[in-house]
Amino acid sequence: MNLKSLLNRSTPYLFLLPALAVMGVGLFYPVLQSVLLSFEDWKLGMHPEAATFSGWDNYLSLLGDPMVYESAGVTLTFAFTVVVLEVLLGIALALLLERPIIGMSLFRTIFILPMMVAPVVVGLIWRYMYSEQFGILNKVTKAVGIGGIPWLSSPDMALTSVIIADVWQWTPFIFILAMAALQGLPASALEAARIDGANPWQMIWHIKIPLMMPVIVVATLLRLIDAFKVLEVIYIMTDGGPGLSTEILSLHIYKTAFVSQQLGRASALSNLLLLIVLVLSIALFLFTKARERQIRLRAKA
Repeated sequence: MNLKSLLNRSTPYLFLLPALAVMGVGLFYPVLQSVLLSFEDWKLGMHPEAATFSGWDNYLSLLGDPMVYESAGVTLTFAFTVVVLEVLLGIALALLLERPIIGMSLFRTIFILPMMVAPVVVGLIWRYMYSEQFGILNKVTKAVGIGGIPWLSSPDMALTSVIIADVWQWTPFIFILAMAALQGLPASALEAARIDGANPWQMIWHIKIPLMMPVIVVATLLRLIDAFKVLEVIYIMTDGGPGLSTEILSLHIYKTAFVSQQLGRASALSNLLLLIVLVLSIALFLFTKARERQIRLRAKA
């Protein structure tokens, strides 16, 4: 192998080195430190050298803590509920606004606005809207004779209220991806279905949805991964209350680290959450690869 060939092969890796160096410093090093910290008994305010090695004690204590299981249950309920609602609403809006109507550009702009709002602002907006004293939602319910609803103070309503806020903010994400998928559908398949006499519902169910499925699955996995990491909106709206009714794992990690000041235990819990997100990310990667392989096989056939 001559020098020119060697340089040609190594050039892409040389261009990747700066990005890999930044990722190593900004991502891999903190993750490694978190893993090491999870095996130590270290509290906030202690000097790092004062931390003592505790082995698997932090992980074992998590397995016996009912609050962790409660937070995990809330996290799963929250994540899967918001993702299902957002996917259904996002696809429905995309199908509704696919056809040309007056003011289409205005409607699309309005629908994507919530996604542009900062999570802290979203939490404050919905917290004020849910206020039992001066919130607009209770003014409406009282005006129609239902009476005031304890949106955030009732354990039965708090999680539902948080879910509504998240669906409002992130349905536009699914909407945008679904619209892109609809615009990219092959015209030949749609035209063939029309010639065969397919009605609008059959077009949606048997043609459009199957062709959109790769985009839908990727969007669903992306939202599911992000739903496990939600913190700001719930922290602002309920701070995990009442009780533990809205305390998801990310909020429980925050309280363990900065309220209980148990950094080692919080690191162990964050590593478990990282493992869950990693599994979802691997699932997304494997699906993408399988889809690319399927497309290549169809192209060769």
